[in-house]
Amino acid sequence: MITNHINRAVVLLNYNNLVAIPTETVYGLAANTYYYNAAQKIFELKKSHLYKPLIVYIKSATVLNEVAQHIPEIALKLAKQFWPGPLTLLRAVQK
Repeated sequence: MITNHINRAVVLLNYNNLVAIPTETVYGLAANTYYYNAAQKIFELKKSHLYKPLIVYIKSATVLNEVAQHIPEIALKLAKQFWPGPLTLLRAVQK
């Protein structure tokens, strides 16, 4: 049953393991963003460059400060208004 798979994925993520998750088109790799080396593990497994962005899913705007820094006020307002819901916020990083 799918619930068992979700529960197993949660356990694995809570122990700093990676899990494969289905999306609309492909499988993706998931990691627990609260672990320091979570993103590094994904980059290493995919043999990807560290400058490529990763998606971070969060439960609500109340935890946004836990996973991001220097959040513009307009982004906070949008998140509080539309989350949970289909709103994606991107932050451009200049090199």
